[in-house]
Amino acid sequence: MGSKELASASSRRTFIKSSTLAGGALAAAAFMSKAHAAGGDTIKIGWIGCGSRGAGAAKNALLADKNVKIVAVGDAFQDRLDSHLAALKKDAKVGEKVDCPPERQFVGFDAYKKVIDSDVDVVLLTTPPGFRPEHIRYAIEKGKHVFAEKPVAVDGPGIRTVLAAVEAAKAKKLSIVSGLCWRYDAGTSDLSKYIADGNLGDVHAIQTCYNTQDLWSFPRKDGWSDTEYQMRNWLYYTWLSGDHIVEQNVHNLDRAALFMKGEYPTKITSLGGRQTRTEEQFGHIFDHFATVFEYANGGRVFSYCRQQKGTDSENRDIIFGTKGRAEWGWSESVVTGEKPTTIKNNLSKAYQTEHDVLFESIRKGEPVNNGDYMCKSTLMGIAGRMAAYTGKALTWEQALNSQEDTMPKNLAFGKLEFPPVAKPGFTKFM
Repeated sequence: MGSKELASASSRRTFIKSSTLAGGALAAAAFMSKAHAAGGDTIKIGWIGCGSRGAGAAKNALLADKNVKIVAVGDAFQDRLDSHLAALKKDAKVGEKVDCPPERQFVGFDAYKKVIDSDVDVVLLTTPPGFRPEHIRYAIEKGKHVFAEKPVAVDGPGIRTVLAAVEAAKAKKLSIVSGLCWRYDAGTSDLSKYIADGNLGDVHAIQTCYNTQDLWSFPRKDGWSDTEYQMRNWLYYTWLSGDHIVEQNVHNLDRAALFMKGEYPTKITSLGGRQTRTEEQFGHIFDHFATVFEYANGGRVFSYCRQQKGTDSENRDIIFGTKGRAEWGWSESVVTGEKPTTIKNNLSKAYQTEHDVLFESIRKGEPVNNGDYMCKSTLMGIAGRMAAYTGKALTWEQALNSQEDTMPKNLAFGKLEFPPVAKPGFTKFM
């Protein structure tokens, strides 16, 4: 992931003038005053993307600091904005911290710009992931701190856009905190340190699985255009979700990266398909993937993910080292071998901790930037999807520099072609 590759990358939705993203002394100075909030100042939050996960993030943000308010909100759909904003206002713990009169409620494709252009200090980006690169880019350009829900992109051009924005955030001393929340779980962090300290010896393989059953979908209603139908059912379209290997399994891929001591793969081979979710309501994504990530040191990560009704659910990692093995589970991690131990997890707290860290960084004027790993872990999922869709082994550089641009051109509510289901061996890598 060299500087030449990043410098040469551009995309249709994310072209940014070098003067904007380079930062530089003038840009850093201009935004310095916004990057730090004194202890008594109210930190003003803009919330973009009013889904269920977004509502959870909004509450976490309001609980993270005594003197914060949500002052602007935006979504593509009025009903989603109305329902989740009303519920948040009624919440006994945080309702009094919601100050969003109608003039600061925005609906439509440009709602994100209107929220960001409001007088806010930090933005919560919780729309479907396909929109994330442009939202991150614009937020950093405008000098806002960012909470970015996972994943941060769905294709190579999106990843390159976010990488550039991450560098701009560093120059402007802005925080970017990722929704890859397990890194903020104390037990998971302790296990990674235990591994990094050499207690498992050399890690040569990780097996990780995220197997679950069906998720939600919404029947088409009268008056919904193709675009609205796809956006309402965003899980099932790669331009919006990246497929579930990206949208959901990114948590496991990020843990694998953590346990591999921050190393990322050099080669990706994947297979997958669509066996049980074949109806139109499930769009065009696959319902299972099996992916092998190969590393420069000869190590391997074997990743399995599945979303099929009636199947067993499982979410765990097994880390194999030369001195022992560790099994990460929902409630605890158990290490066997030369130095056995048990490490308790408290994953429910991780959702809150990530916001606590973000707002503490703003108060202290000490920026936190999760940009590197949130981009690279997302790219692991994107690479796995592209390898499975095409049936071709890919290198890390091919995935990063892919020209596959999934975002529809001239996006608007109206007719929108339903993407075909990928056919390995026929679908081409771009």
